[in-house]
Amino acid sequence: MEKFVTGNATFAFLEPRRKHSLARRFHDLLVNLYYTLRIRLTTPMRNEKRKFHISLCTMFKDEAPYLREWIEFHRIVGVDHFYMYNNNSSDGFEKELAFYTKEGIVTLIPWTKEHAQVEGFEDCIRRFQGESDWIGFIDVDEFLVPVEEESLTTFLDRFARCPSVFVYWRFFGSNGMLSRDRSRLVTEDFVVASEKLYGYGKSFFNSNYDYLWNSDRNRTMFHRLWTVYHGKALPPTDMFGRAMIGNWPRPAGTKKIPIQLNHYAIKSLEEHRDKDKKGDVFFDHPTHGDSVFFNRDLRCNVPDYRIYKYLSTLKYRLAEIEKRNAEMSDG
Repeated sequence: MEKFVTGNATFAFLEPRRKHSLARRFHDLLVNLYYTLRIRLTTPMRNEKRKFHISLCTMFKDEAPYLREWIEFHRIVGVDHFYMYNNNSSDGFEKELAFYTKEGIVTLIPWTKEHAQVEGFEDCIRRFQGESDWIGFIDVDEFLVPVEEESLTTFLDRFARCPSVFVYWRFFGSNGMLSRDRSRLVTEDFVVASEKLYGYGKSFFNSNYDYLWNSDRNRTMFHRLWTVYHGKALPPTDMFGRAMIGNWPRPAGTKKIPIQLNHYAIKSLEEHRDKDKKGDVFFDHPTHGDSVFFNRDLRCNVPDYRIYKYLSTLKYRLAEIEKRNAEMSDG
């Protein structure tokens, strides 16, 4: 059994599989079925016409080389808008976002508070809930990849009655790279992944419902976002349609995967070390030491090219954005 390290970025890999009694497992099953039924019986509290259908909210700190790839990829799969919270970056990110902010694709919000990611994301809900039907909370090293689904839009439309929806992580390793040219695409360079999905991931908030404010259940709301429906708290629904209570259910092993969240958590060793130096938007202490890099890399041992179906489109669109940026600079 592996040791569980709390408060560390390795948590998704080092969480042990706890053995519970038959009675405990039966109890967990009943609780899950109860919440699953309650969620399926909900009806949207509001049905407002909003400016955007799907938006992403992220908080970034010195991520300039990765921003355009992340934005353009998600535009391809169905994202309409981006709420981007800048956490004291000083790496020239403004140039990378110039086209997107000018065109109204990105709303750029300065966020000076350190290690206050949840507070920033809750600020996004408070300020922009009325603008977008769905708001997803993911990081710049995470990419939502439709697998069985046609797009992120078709996926979320199936969950229109659910207050929040959760997508499981698939972790990607270093591909044996100690360093690399950072002008290259992350999604092209890293293709060796974890064999299975992991029990953690990220959530989408359905703006037709109410967020559960001031609750310890939303201490890490970007992972499992709780809502409130007529005074009763509701957990997120996972991408297989099951209510999520505690650490149950686990990711399905045999079901077809509608979508996955590619998490490029380590990239190359050099990039991983730089990640530790710049500091984290959530943790207030270093969490990305070399041991974390090698432990994560050991768990990534199968090729996964699912994202490659978007690669030619992504490259073409990034080239077009580069042209537009150059025209803006000349003008």
